[in-house]
Amino acid sequence: MVTFRALGPFEALSDGETLDLGGQRQQAVLARLLVAGGRAVPVSMLIDELWPGEPPAQALSTIQGYVSRLRRALEPNRAPREEAGVLVSAPPGYALRADVENVDSWHFEHLVKSDHEGPAVTLQRMETALALWRGPALAGFQELAWAQTEATRLDELRLLAVERRADAALRLGRTGPMIPDLEAHASAHPLREEAWRLLALALYRAGRQGDALGALRRAREALRDELGLDLGPTLQRLEQDILVQAEHLDAPGPAADAPPGGPSKGPSVVSAPAGTAGAGAAPGVAALRVLVADDQALVRTGLKVILDSEPGLDLVGEAENGEQAIALVQSVRPDVVLMDIQMPRLDGLAAARRILAAEAPPKVIMMTTFGTDENLYAALRAGVSGFVLKTSAPEQLIAAVRAAVAGDALLDPAVTTHLIAAFAGRRDPAAPEGLSDSDLDLIKLVARGFTNRQIAMTLAVPEQEVADEVTALLRGLGLVDRAQLVVLAYERGLVSPGSPGA
Repeated sequence: MVTFRALGPFEALSDGETLDLGGQRQQAVLARLLVAGGRAVPVSMLIDELWPGEPPAQALSTIQGYVSRLRRALEPNRAPREEAGVLVSAPPGYALRADVENVDSWHFEHLVKSDHEGPAVTLQRMETALALWRGPALAGFQELAWAQTEATRLDELRLLAVERRADAALRLGRTGPMIPDLEAHASAHPLREEAWRLLALALYRAGRQGDALGALRRAREALRDELGLDLGPTLQRLEQDILVQAEHLDAPGPAADAPPGGPSKGPSVVSAPAGTAGAGAAPGVAALRVLVADDQALVRTGLKVILDSEPGLDLVGEAENGEQAIALVQSVRPDVVLMDIQMPRLDGLAAARRILAAEAPPKVIMMTTFGTDENLYAALRAGVSGFVLKTSAPEQLIAAVRAAVAGDALLDPAVTTHLIAAFAGRRDPAAPEGLSDSDLDLIKLVARGFTNRQIAMTLAVPEQEVADEVTALLRGLGLVDRAQLVVLAYERGLVSPGSPGA
């Protein structure tokens, strides 16, 4: 039985003994197949990725030699003509065959993304997952782009596991022991709002209200210094709840976990009864109902993990394509739709247009793998309430959902940069007719990313007055959402890419 370890220095072991996998480039062949998760990797791709730019003339025979030597190391007792069982031929290339439990990175990802039956089970599985780490993932291959990408992805999952472990511990009333770990986690990753939420909540439940507010002040300073942003809606609500000592912040009493049972194996499109509140919603407050539409099951699972870990959010449906998304919106009436922009049968952009054209539509947030998606501009014009990268941190996705429901629009910073660049040659100084100077000032502030609260502070007026004026502007201009107001501001030259704060 061979086990593989990628969560640290790369190695393979048999009966507890480390195997000799040869030189670094030979090891890289095996590591690349491991990263593929059991899928076949074409030989041409192996060559391009092992020798970026200038592969040697004998690259094909070199790869074949590497594979032959790796097979002897992994299966020393295999007969000469017997087919390999671990590093197998899978035309047009090779694949790694192993059980999930025998590859630490596969096992880790399975533990983090699987459905859990309650906080005690979640806590145990997160601790098991985190115990698999021995250092930076795929250490030794940092100069190879594919290894860098995979190491970054796995480290993001590790941060999610740290936060899921802390959240489960807090739900079980185990507050004190988590504070040092959360303090270190928040300090090391000051832009992760979930880290600050958990730290502040743990401090409050430990009777340290002043320290809890101090943690949120540090979070605000970090976000302002690095991104020019204020706290997200979740942290702002937590700050207010701490100030008034809201009862729902108190540590929960002893509670038994749900009875054990495996993850649901139902159809790919599922829904919950309308009006169902999420388990994390505050008493008397309806949970925000979220529908996820993405053709990749792994992405849907990851989003489910994120939504399940956030109080006040309720996943009410999953769809594999735009057509299913439209049908589910009509049947379950969600508050927000997280929509992949490119899907089979009916893509996300076309589906978003149809959903937003209906009466009283939900908010739609588009997701993409790349910040330079060519459909970005069209999606904003259609009236979506946000545009985020699938690789965004969990708190960024949560903030997008909260912002959309609050009437704001949240664009990932990478997406915003591309959007501004796209408007560089579109200047048309003709402002819409019938707008006063104060209307134009308000449009400019919205286009520069100011929230209603920030605009109210800037103009020294009540926040509700700003909200009413923005609503009136949208109605008067025939726009669906703030994102369209941003588009209009750039199109008409009211804000240019070089404007302060843009």
